[in-house]
Amino acid sequence: MILTVTLNTALDITYRVPALRPGASHRVTEVSERPGGKGVNVARVLAALGHEVTVTGFTGGLTGRLLRERLTAIPGLTDALLPVSGTTRRTVAVVDERSGTTTQLNEPGPAVSPAEWQAFQEVYEDLLKGVSAVALCGSLPPGVPVGAYAGLVRTARAAKVPVLLDTSGSPLRRGIAGRPDILKPNAEELAELTGSHEPLRATQDARRRGASTVVASLGAGGLLALTPDGNWRATPPSRLRGNPTGAGDSTVAGLLSGLVERLPWPDRLTRAVALSAATVLSPTAGDFDRTAYEELRSRVVVAAEASAA
Repeated sequence: MILTVTLNTALDITYRVPALRPGASHRVTEVSERPGGKGVNVARVLAALGHEVTVTGFTGGLTGRLLRERLTAIPGLTDALLPVSGTTRRTVAVVDERSGTTTQLNEPGPAVSPAEWQAFQEVYEDLLKGVSAVALCGSLPPGVPVGAYAGLVRTARAAKVPVLLDTSGSPLRRGIAGRPDILKPNAEELAELTGSHEPLRATQDARRRGASTVVASLGAGGLLALTPDGNWRATPPSRLRGNPTGAGDSTVAGLLSGLVERLPWPDRLTRAVALSAATVLSPTAGDFDRTAYEELRSRVVVAAEASAA
């Protein structure tokens, strides 16, 4: 069993329009709604790969009820979300069909009370007793301490459960102090954390700050992984056109599934890159195209990466 934590769950709404023009009225050609938040997206991909997965975090209000109803339709997924008095946020993605670009609008999330946060920590500690890995994903809703992830990382490590952290900004800067087993920033988050825009040096700096392994998402450049077992760069076969929403979450799912299956790092990275690319190619944001995934796995290039001088 794998546990994913999404403290700021969301109902993801995707609009498709022929062309997005600021200040103009638009006719939407297609609308989709699905349960979201980074950890929920990770869980959906893990379930599609055949893993049993439990989702926890906060949910509330009408939006939260809609989210939980849709979770029940995902085979292999267990809902362990905690109710809060506030209302779960919505995120809106507007896909420009002409350019292929996506504009994202993210609401802040419900305010979480100290009592609700304390209740979550108790449930989280109990859930860790039956899992083989945990992913801590996404932003923090109002009311949750900025250092929350550092504490959750330490709790997982005390329970001897490998933990992956995927967040940004202050929660990332504070969370890395808990010494996660895997840190998964993208290039922008990595630069913000370290002050360096050179991927290898920035990834090395992030690892020195406390993470055992750092796997950096470099967009079309694939993944750069610095691990205790060696360093690798994994790249997709070509630049892909499509919707990148959820591609980073598919990367996390690939890394986690490879971890629990005890795959060697090059195989984990191959899976993660292929899943990410297949998500970009999927017509539905946050899903992956299984046919594309199977085809891409044989074309991902993984090469050893030398350390910076």
